[in-house]
Amino acid sequence: MIEIRVNELLAEHQRSFYWLAKETGISHTTLWRLKKGKAFGITLDTQEKMCRALQCQPGDVLILRTEKGSRKNSKNGAAKRKQK
Repeated sequence: MIEIRVNELLAEHQRSFYWLAKETGISHTTLWRLKKGKAFGITLDTQEKMCRALQCQPGDVLILRTEKGSRKNSKNGAAKRKQK
């Protein structure tokens, strides 16, 4: 699963969620969805605004987390599907 590191980046820069909304012009609703992992995606425009405000690179905003026990990411899950 890809996660957006809004909280971590704000903490690293000692900034608030509301500061980011004001600085970027991104709505509180959009930032809240990104923060809570409720967003289905992030536009390049949104990511660029966040990167400029937080002086970071796009790769700093996104992180790929492994899902423990996920059948999609598990070699055993793939083997089990082949056996059926």
